[in-house]
Order: sequence, then structure tokens, then C-alpha cells
Amino acid sequence: MQPIFIRPLTESERAHIEAGLRSCSAFVLRRCQILLASARGTRAIAIAQHLGCDDQTVRNVIKGFNEQGLDVLKKTSCRPHRLRTSIPDENLPALRDLLHRSPRDFGIQRNLWSLPLAAQMCFSQGLVAAPTTGASVRRALKRLGVSWKRAKHWITSVRRVGAYEISV
Repeated sequence: MQPIFIRPLTESERAHIEAGLRSCSAFVLRRCQILLASARGTRAIAIAQHLGCDDQTVRNVIKGFNEQGLDVLKKTSCRPHRLRTSIPDENLPALRDLLHRSPRDFGIQRNLWSLPLAAQMCFSQGLVAAPTTGASVRRALKRLGVSWKRAKHWITSVRRVGAYEISV
């Protein structure tokens, strides 16, 4: 693997990075240490060992500096900008219809739906192309304007009374 280093620093960049060594933020301090070590020609693995962090972290900082400049010293959110939705909007009415039916209609020996069971049934009924999670079902219900806790009140369940099944 070819070693990765930061691009040559301008005088103002070097001054800004050296000032970051006195920062009270551990995030900024660590990144400044990484950048200055890379500017001296130290390889990513050696920097990681010296600072006690992962070598991929060092490579990410170096790559970020080469692309963004000093903006790499600003802490940003790691949260994804948009969650993938595994249940398409056009299948939301089918999900609602599925949950209004009893799991027993699908050969499952349960009276009530659980999120993982609903996710499994979404895949088996073709509402999603790949297996999904209960969290995806919860997000889909939220897009319908219903929380899972609220949905439990309108989900059909079947109760056995003696030898008879009664839909509630």
C-alpha cells in the first residue's frame, strides 16, 4: 500500500495547526498532531502507534485535510444525513393492511404482532426486496403518522375463548 501524506502546508495553515496544539478540545489537538506528524513525513501507522489511535483514523484525517483543508479541524456530526427507507412509500398501505390482520392468517401461532415478526412478514409478502428490521417497520409506521405503541391498539389480534377464536 502506498503511504499517504498531507499536501504541502502554507505558512498560514501551519500557523493555524500549531495554534491548534494549544486547543482545549481533544478532537482538535489530536487532529493537529496527526497533520503535523504527516507534514514531517511520518507514516500513518507510526502516527497511530505514537498517538494511540487507529491507523485508519489517521488516514481519514489526512485524506480529509487534502480534500477540505482546515475544515477537517471542525467537529461535525457523524449521523447519516438521510436514513435509508427499506419499505417504499407505495407499500405503506399494504403494511397497514398486513398489520390489521392476525398473524394467524399467515400460519404464525401468535395472537399479536411484534416488530421483528412484522419485518419478517414484510419480506415474505414482498413488501421489501431484502430482509429488513423491526426498526424499519417502526420508521414506516411513523411515515404513516402512527407510532408502534399507538399501532398496537388498532392491530388485529385473535383471542381464544374455549374452542372458538374471536377477533378483537
